[in-house]
Amino acid sequence: MQIKTILITGATSGIGLALAKHNVTLGNNVIITGRNQQKLDAVVADLGVKAYLADSADLAQLAALGKSLKDDGITLDGVVLNAGIFHPSPFMNATPEHFDEMIAVNTKGPFFTLQALQPCLANPSSVVFVSSIVVQKGFPGAAVYSASKAAFEAVIHVLNVELADLGIRVNSVRPGITATEIHSKAGMSTEQQTAVFESLKATPLGRELRAEDHVGSIQYLLEDASKPLRNVTIEVDGGYLL
Repeated sequence: MQIKTILITGATSGIGLALAKHNVTLGNNVIITGRNQQKLDAVVADLGVKAYLADSADLAQLAALGKSLKDDGITLDGVVLNAGIFHPSPFMNATPEHFDEMIAVNTKGPFFTLQALQPCLANPSSVVFVSSIVVQKGFPGAAVYSASKAAFEAVIHVLNVELADLGIRVNSVRPGITATEIHSKAGMSTEQQTAVFESLKATPLGRELRAEDHVGSIQYLLEDASKPLRNVTIEVDGGYLL
């Protein structure tokens, strides 16, 4: 199997970290980004991957990421746009600052990350956006989060047309409710998370999703077998939306 060079954003925890570990076991060259240098250093020490500090909300850091990769002579076979945040807020309580932060990281971030990385992308190459089932399912408090994910999914339609001649394909994965740090970062208590995960025993999968459950779908979209796919969305929800 051909060794690939894969860059994963926001890969110091959750789905991104699980995917990085998997690609290391496959023998691929793995590059990760994150906004916390300590966490990046810990992953580098554990997995031996290459890491760059790049906050998805910081356009200067994103531009610097693209320049660093180009200066280092790195060609990317795949990019996983995984970095994102979720700060729930009822519609009537949402503020312009709350709105701008979510859009900055979840929509503007991947947009300008990909723009910065495009000169380093091979022909052919694969881009995978980690979206969410919130695009399909309404959750209280998730209006802005839903909009931020849906907005970039709309961008993907255009990217597949504009970048076609460069051999770049863009597809998405929509994770369902997954046991990662995103819930605690969103302010959910341990008790609240436990209650949510208990409710998922009623789904066909019979449990909450774990970061590792998404690796196979994302990996397929990175592999050569997915070359004919454009703007495909894979929902990995354990049957939640049935």
